[in-house]
Amino acid sequence: MKPSTKNSASQEDEEPPEVVANVAVAKNYITPDGYSRLRAELFELIDVERPKVVDIVHWAASNGDRSENGDYIYGKRRLREIDRRIRFLTQRLEIAVVTDPTVHHGGDQVFFGASVAFLLEDGSQKTVTILGVDEADSLKQEVTWVSPIARALLKARRGDVVTLKTPQGLEEIEILEVRYPSPAPMAD
Repeated sequence: MKPSTKNSASQEDEEPPEVVANVAVAKNYITPDGYSRLRAELFELIDVERPKVVDIVHWAASNGDRSENGDYIYGKRRLREIDRRIRFLTQRLEIAVVTDPTVHHGGDQVFFGASVAFLLEDGSQKTVTILGVDEADSLKQEVTWVSPIARALLKARRGDVVTLKTPQGLEEIEILEVRYPSPAPMAD
């Protein structure tokens, strides 16, 4: 095996290849709101953040010795982070499949974008919203459409009992309610 010639700073800046590969393989279902947020982040990085950092790096480079210039070193590192995020967002937006959950408003079957209330075997009730990989936030009880709970719930209906595979074993959960966001009002 050939020893690595990269320095430790550049190794910590790289994404592990398996993380990028796994995210890029699946379809990238996303809601219109999620798509808008990713686009806004991309344009903020391109139009605002990156030019600011480029100016700082240019100024720091003009100050002379770059090897001990903290502004220059930090700025170059930040530029690499921004460029990596720009590439990631661009790739994710290119393969995005925008899916509007409001088309299912009023329905009782679980599809992408649904908020589902369900009853666990221990009697506790939980609600999750099924969203895209790039937009789900577990702190807001949002799960990705590829998560085990979402896979168990998808295509089931209110009143159905589905089996969820957990690390502790199989658990039956009963779907109590299925909600979708309301469609936007039509403009006059």
